[in-house]
Amino acid sequence: MDYKVLIADDEMEIRNLLRLYLENDGFQVMDVASGTEVAGAMESFKPDIVLLDIMMPGKDGIHVLKDIREASNVPVMIISARTADAERILGLNVGADDYICKPFNPLEVVARVKSSLRRYYSFGGGEEQKEKVSCGNLILDTEKCLLLKDGTPVELTSVEYKIIELFMMHPGKVFTKQQIYEYAWGEDYFVADNNIMVAISKLRTKLDDDPSRYIKTLRGLGYRLEA
Repeated sequence: MDYKVLIADDEMEIRNLLRLYLENDGFQVMDVASGTEVAGAMESFKPDIVLLDIMMPGKDGIHVLKDIREASNVPVMIISARTADAERILGLNVGADDYICKPFNPLEVVARVKSSLRRYYSFGGGEEQKEKVSCGNLILDTEKCLLLKDGTPVELTSVEYKIIELFMMHPGKVFTKQQIYEYAWGEDYFVADNNIMVAISKLRTKLDDDPSRYIKTLRGLGYRLEA
């Protein structure tokens, strides 16, 4: 599949640099120079991922991101010269999937684009998701990021929530440790078996006294949620 990337940045040099590297890697690219142009580009180009600057004329990137999130859950990567932690946290809280600071290595940007697309489209993120998903006596409210067991909320960490979300969106499907890590931690997989095992162990304990009731281990393959 030829993925489409929309670049929104008021610096022509940045747009041309990203376009060069992305097109060389097989992506279709469209670029705009202001925040006010993004809505029209989203409608006509229908990108699979958006690279978004914060400081742009017309409408800044944070407001553009809010507009995008009202209509779509397409991956958005902020690329900005604002490097303060508060700016990064704001962007991520508003709905960005990644945050890259300028100046950047264009090869890293391409790698992160691929990683975001792999995580998003490998797990059905491009499909419309139901607000509530049930599996036995478990109900997942994806709008409120809330898991209920027999109607009672289960207190989860963000990683535990992402793991159960992945499982409940695809009950019965086997997920490898790499797939679980990239989805729950939101970064490329490295040898982190212990992190995954600890997180799943804690999640199992919160779900039931019987650790194997919901989440099954398939040795040498991965894990799945009992459908």
